[in-house]
Amino acid sequence: MNPRKTWIKTKPDDDFTLHNIPFGIAQNADKETFVATRIGNTVISVAAMNNWGCFGEELQGKQRVFENRYLNEFIALGKEKTSEIRNMIIELFSENNDSLKAFTEQPGFMFYNPREVSMLMPVRVGDYTDFYSSKEHATNVGIMFRDPENALLPNWKHIPVGYHGRASSIVVSGTPIHRPKGQTKPDDADKPVFGPSRLVDFELEMAFITGRKTSLGESIPVEKAEDYIFGMVIFNDLSARDIQKWEYVPLGPFLSKSFGSVISPWVVTLEALEPFRTSSPLQEPEVLPYLQYSGDRSFDINLEVLMQPQGTEAMTVCRSNTKYLYWNMSQQLAHHTSNGCNINIGDMYASGTISGPTPGSYGSLLELSWKGTKPIEFPDGITRKFIEDHDTVIMRAFAEKDGIRVGFGE
Repeated sequence: MNPRKTWIKTKPDDDFTLHNIPFGIAQNADKETFVATRIGNTVISVAAMNNWGCFGEELQGKQRVFENRYLNEFIALGKEKTSEIRNMIIELFSENNDSLKAFTEQPGFMFYNPREVSMLMPVRVGDYTDFYSSKEHATNVGIMFRDPENALLPNWKHIPVGYHGRASSIVVSGTPIHRPKGQTKPDDADKPVFGPSRLVDFELEMAFITGRKTSLGESIPVEKAEDYIFGMVIFNDLSARDIQKWEYVPLGPFLSKSFGSVISPWVVTLEALEPFRTSSPLQEPEVLPYLQYSGDRSFDINLEVLMQPQGTEAMTVCRSNTKYLYWNMSQQLAHHTSNGCNINIGDMYASGTISGPTPGSYGSLLELSWKGTKPIEFPDGITRKFIEDHDTVIMRAFAEKDGIRVGFGE
């Protein structure tokens, strides 16, 4: 595939190329919200495009879908229709198509500088599931907290382990997170205490968003799972490790996970990620038939985490990749619905921490600092074991191949 060219100014390292065309919800200075996309450093109102008739009379009559607070109604048009809209946008902004160039002279109608809009939560999340799908991460945690010879629990290689999380505290990038309070039990104490968490951590994850609903009792076959997936976002599943250590037995994390998870504002479609498919890690022992799939179901997406203590420059602390995930999205969704659990448009499913095989690719501070025994060193003598007050955590994700780049922003 040759790189597509656009008449909108872009740079070689732009995440938002003509191959991408992500979708999000923007709000302008007049507090108007609308479905948007982005090319280079230009935010484009998809609502204005539809109002101008770019997508045909049928959709012009559904303007409310495009002038919305969430993408849910847009996604509900169906993948066939949203893919058609995406392809129309690609055609209209291709270098030899100047039919919309005149609107560049009308600021605030169709085109915006990113500084002129606020990016809001892209979807109304009804339900949220967090998986635990990185073998490297699960092994590292098992070594730290259990017998190193039996780091993975017996079920881990047989099922995509997951738990139901709290949807209400998923927020969009830029939202400040308050340090959570909860019960912790110091190692030298005989009873718990209540207070602020001292071990707040990031978790480098990606999440997918479902674009179709199912009925209670219906299961999604693994081969058809991608028909139900609209797109993906970056997902920072913040964790309070000291609270988690005390509360997670016997039912798993609760307050240690529900105080805030942060996502990127642009939803990148599966269609945009198609060129970056790759094979998944070998699964041994062989999984049960309902989890067996054909073809490449993983994606080669580069991941990066930077930390920025207040008053310093941001520094990269981790580089990883989604291709390391042992369980892919198709298997996750097939397993999730195998018991007849119904899903809805806008539901979110996080991958679990994505760690690679080397220390520099570990996707959490728990691993990078190895439970606090190996502090991360920043310039000027600053060190970090876990997140401290006023630290900023930045996550980035992009796929790149043969001169084609598709990214998620940060």
